[in-house]
Amino acid sequence: MQFDIRRFDIYRKVPKDLTQPTLMGACISLSSMALITFLFISELVAFLTPEIDSVLYVDDPGNEQVPVYLDISLPELNCEVLGIDIQDDMGRHEVGNFQNLKKNKINGEKGCRLNANFKINKVPGNFHVSTHAKSSQAGKNVDFRHQIHSLVFGQSIISNISRYYGLKHTSFSPLDGLDMVRRAATGKETYEYHVKIVPTIYQDSSFASQEFFGYQFTASQKSFELNAHGMRVLPAIWFKYQLTPITVKYTLKSKPLYHFITTVCAIVGRNFHRRWDHRLPPLHRP
Repeated sequence: MQFDIRRFDIYRKVPKDLTQPTLMGACISLSSMALITFLFISELVAFLTPEIDSVLYVDDPGNEQVPVYLDISLPELNCEVLGIDIQDDMGRHEVGNFQNLKKNKINGEKGCRLNANFKINKVPGNFHVSTHAKSSQAGKNVDFRHQIHSLVFGQSIISNISRYYGLKHTSFSPLDGLDMVRRAATGKETYEYHVKIVPTIYQDSSFASQEFFGYQFTASQKSFELNAHGMRVLPAIWFKYQLTPITVKYTLKSKPLYHFITTVCAIVGRNFHRRWDHRLPPLHRP
């Protein structure tokens, strides 16, 4: 028996009598193309969207101090009597004004908007807006109703990255826009914000694996009036913070190109296989 190498041909020519177009074949072809297009677009979107991997571990990344930015308005207190005090468990105690504190008069010069940039140690502590730094203070009729425009720990670029990649932007600035001017009862209360800070690292391959250090945080709030020996204590706005020992690391990864090509080939090949498998008679089916 003569050996014929053509027996190994897996791309055999279809007989001409099987190439006649039919209505059923047209419907199958159109539905196959529609399905291929839908799956291709879905895979393309998935390929262009980076994946986000998160890891938790015990570490304390970054510098020894945490940058803080605070932007807050007090519409009923004059700038001359306001200051920011900083305290922590390492013995730090700064009272009143410091170099990176800006005060802008608002509400017909009756109120004040504070913009402050400072650093805190990585130990439990607090910073608070008060009249403690002023010897004359503000008298007894102080009104600490306020609006927090922004409170951010760490690099501000973290918020932009998290918003772009779909992570919860509010976890980096949950107090932004908080209005205690309308919600406060009398303004004579002391306000306390208890803040739990979580160190966060972002690593993005599109930035040549550059790491960005930021801090997510949660905050709970309460207000109350203080009295000592029958006399009311002057109120303040306290931000009491603690840093957790757990660090969260987000790694933003893009899918490899070969994965996208392999998936597209599988989609196209599988659909065309089903199409021809339906049209061929049993004798010619693989």
